[in-house]
Amino acid sequence: MPPKTHSEALPIRIRGVSKTYGPVCALQRMDLDIRAGEFLTLLGPSGSGKTTLLMILAGFIRPDCGSVCFGEREVILEPPHRRGVGMVFQNYALFPHMDVAANVAYPLKLRRVAAEERRHRVHEALAMVQLSGMEGRRIDELSGGQKQRVALARAIVFAPRILLMDEPLSALDKQLREQMQLELRQLHERLGQTTVYVTHDQREALTMSDRVAVINEGQLMQLDSPQHIYDRPLNSFIADFIGESVLLPVQVQDAQVRRGETVIAVDGPPPADGAYYLLLRPERLRILDPAAIEARRQEGHNIFSGTAGPSTYQGDSILLQVELDDATTIRVRHEIDQRRAEGETIHLCLARDHTALVPAE
Repeated sequence: MPPKTHSEALPIRIRGVSKTYGPVCALQRMDLDIRAGEFLTLLGPSGSGKTTLLMILAGFIRPDCGSVCFGEREVILEPPHRRGVGMVFQNYALFPHMDVAANVAYPLKLRRVAAEERRHRVHEALAMVQLSGMEGRRIDELSGGQKQRVALARAIVFAPRILLMDEPLSALDKQLREQMQLELRQLHERLGQTTVYVTHDQREALTMSDRVAVINEGQLMQLDSPQHIYDRPLNSFIADFIGESVLLPVQVQDAQVRRGETVIAVDGPPPADGAYYLLLRPERLRILDPAAIEARRQEGHNIFSGTAGPSTYQGDSILLQVELDDATTIRVRHEIDQRRAEGETIHLCLARDHTALVPAE
């Protein structure tokens, strides 16, 4: 099975796709363009509609209305086996009565590929997922990570141009999950299929994706690169859902951002007048020595002062709660050798290029 190139991958165009289950609207007029060869993650909380959208792409669910095109081909009425997509399910969906080789070969058998060619392709697919020599193993003899690899090998063995994955790593422990994230990303780079990946894990989405589509209550909230979604979320739901955050209410009036009587420095021109939130990420804040406060203020950075509260040791860092002068509690992540005593006065710096405003809906 030769590696695929990005030119062989297919774009996906979704227009006006809706799906309801009785009174529940799972998807609301979804429009989404997925580029050929990209790794796009559908990210959202449970019940957001992301898995419903993936199952519509796979053909297991038919929407109430809308269009789905793979390249120039409308597939909305095509059954799953005619769509030519590879699919990795959350529970792997392996056949327990078949060995590893038979499971991986199953899509080829359905396509009437000759026995010798099947053996060759199965061997290559298992090598790609680091399971060489395990063709004869029974499924119940495999670990969770090995089962995940078998399911992946089965999905790619027939060289599909589109690969769909429904939370395939959710059952794995943290260390193996992080290892598999890197392996899946490397495999995507090698094969070049258009990959649509569903997860509710924000860190997983940021780690693996070319772009992330954030979905909530059946609607597309934001579609962008992982960094842009993290640094510049379009609304308070995204800011709160992705990463650690505190949202401080601020007002924009006459081209100034104010929090009470304090002017907040922002990177670039302020948005239109109105109510906003200032997004504070714990890792973006820096603890300042009092002697450095004025210099940082002169450089245009934002300074916050408060009182150190409880702290939590987290191995590589400490998460410290700080109560600001107006009794608002925020969090700052700092190095272990910067421990602060509870009740100590703390001064924090937020660089203006890390200052993000989110509309207050």
